Amino acid sequence: MRKSHPVRRVVLATAATVSGVVLLLSLKPSSDPASAAAGGAVSPPPVAQESAQGGAQVAGTGTVTGDVAQTQYGAVQVRLTVAGGKITKAEAVQAPKGGTSDQKTALSVPKLNQEAVAAQSADIDAVSGATYTSDGYKKSLQSALDKVKAASSQGQGASQGAGAGNAQAAKTVTGAVAQTQYGPVQVRITVAGGKITKAEAVQAPKGGTSDQKTALSVPKLNQEAVAAGSADIDTVSGATYTSDGYKKSLQSALDQAGG
Repeated sequence: MRKSHPVRRVVLATAATVSGVVLLLSLKPSSDPASAAAGGAVSPPPVAQESAQGGAQVAGTGTVTGDVAQTQYGAVQVRLTVAGGKITKAEAVQAPKGGTSDQKTALSVPKLNQEAVAAQSADIDAVSGATYTSDGYKKSLQSALDKVKAASSQGQGASQGAGAGNAQAAKTVTGAVAQTQYGPVQVRITVAGGKITKAEAVQAPKGGTSDQKTALSVPKLNQEAVAAGSADIDTVSGATYTSDGYKKSLQSALDQAGG
């Protein structure tokens, strides 16, 4: 019997090893992205997400809730859904209820919601027989619109770079307390782009008849402050002391804001 030559065995073993490696490499799937794409294994594009920032959110799709407007029959508060800078939905998250208010709310709120979307503003008609609810609705609606406007301004400022963004950023300033015959009044404003975007009374006369006067006058004063952009606003009839105190504290806040 012939014996195998040692050198021949080594050559055969080496050839078998090389063949095995080549076979394994040919079976291993490619990790190259181009090869994966060619084979149809393309990863899906990332899903766009809404930004948590107010301006970016309003520029896309988001909801904004206005301030509570107190009326003689209860609170009214409006929430808006905004897409592409337009109101796509309006709803009252608070409205007068109990007794005859239930019926008036059921009849008036759907109409007010529809008008808000159609008008794209707070310039809507009051519903007959629901004057107080309509007025409260419009005030809260205007507050929501102001927030949308302020958020959009911030978003535009941020896109103009750090320097411009800082100039457009909103800031909140609280005026000095103004003492009146019926109690202190103190106003806080939000300013963006050199304009008042929101005004609110953090202190106002309360107790007895002051509660009703405050509920009727402060929302009007807040709205006028935003519209005027200054403390040159009208006094609310029947609430002279509160109005005067409001204007003094408002002017103090404007002085601090540099307006």
